[in-house]
Amino acid sequence: MSEEIINYLEESNVNYQFKVVLSPLIHRGERQIRIDFPKNEVLIKAVRQIDGASWSSSNRCWYVQNKPDNLKRIFAVFKGLAWVDAKALFEKKEERADVRVKPIKEGILKKEISPETQEKLEQLKQWMISKRYSDSSIKTYTESLRTFFRFHYDKKIEEIENGDIIRFNNEYILRNKYSNTFQNQVVNALKLFYRIVENKKLDPERIERPKREKKLPNVLSKREVACILKAPSNIKHRAMLSLIYSCGLRRSELLNLSLNDVDSGRNLLIIRNSKGKKDRVVPLSDKTIHMLREYFKLYKPIKWLFEGQNKGEPYSEGSLESVFKIAKRKAGITKPATLHWLRHSYATHLLESGTDLRYIQEILGHKSSKTTEIYTHVSTKSLQKIKSPFDDIDF
Repeated sequence: MSEEIINYLEESNVNYQFKVVLSPLIHRGERQIRIDFPKNEVLIKAVRQIDGASWSSSNRCWYVQNKPDNLKRIFAVFKGLAWVDAKALFEKKEERADVRVKPIKEGILKKEISPETQEKLEQLKQWMISKRYSDSSIKTYTESLRTFFRFHYDKKIEEIENGDIIRFNNEYILRNKYSNTFQNQVVNALKLFYRIVENKKLDPERIERPKREKKLPNVLSKREVACILKAPSNIKHRAMLSLIYSCGLRRSELLNLSLNDVDSGRNLLIIRNSKGKKDRVVPLSDKTIHMLREYFKLYKPIKWLFEGQNKGEPYSEGSLESVFKIAKRKAGITKPATLHWLRHSYATHLLESGTDLRYIQEILGHKSSKTTEIYTHVSTKSLQKIKSPFDDIDF
């Protein structure tokens, strides 16, 4: 960072109640600025004003691309609200303890792509918008492609061959120990790009994909779930966590619920435009409906079922994550549980209570029954009936 920026940072900080900590982060193959601060709706609203700022569920923080202009914007939006500690950004590479992946080798990526490449990425983006891809999918694809083309900055798009994808996998993804998921994202993005923009001049179908990791879903016991749901003293927080578990919701599904999505007369919850652009209905228990009525009487939301501090605005993802984190700590749960564990636990507990897999598939909104079948591997109902031959051995 330049001396001008350092001076700007020093002049911007005074004594404040809150502290915002900035540190380096590698995310989705890009250098980012990690932004950490205590849960506060005012600070969350401020960080949303930074163009390009996003919430990372995997890193559990806000982040924005690491460049001087963004650093200035961070200090500008937090000025008067919080003290910004950016010293970690100026540490030497060998002193950085919080960079979670191997630093990118200097010179491996060019800073920017060419105007011609940028224009073609915009073509793909507009096509995806017209096909109504989700914002997250558009961002994932364009960022993956941007990283790939920055790696091959010395080649024109039409000169890219299958061997260049293999070299990118070996020299960038594997070298920096990025995930299988990121590697698959790049291949998917290239397939779409060359089919739509370049008329399929490249054949990524011939590129071997990494083997999919077969991880089991993480599950909490009913007792652990009960402790977490009882922990919040705030009825709004308790209602949000309870609805996620009692209906097996994804985080985004809960936050996108409107008042009209609760059909208390038929004991149903309507999930609209969820993953895969699908609607579905899930059963609502009487106990859940009673809790929602108590919550509604107290908070009186006007548009979204769960709103933030400002009426008419949906509750933020970051705040919901904080609610779960605090509830888990109060409950004394030491497992590295995340909000999504409640959905996994709901599905597993349904299976253990005898619910047919086909119904669980419909309730969760799974496209394939194979996705739902993973819960059979963590259900203890059948496993506990198995008698170990060790019990029959006499010593």
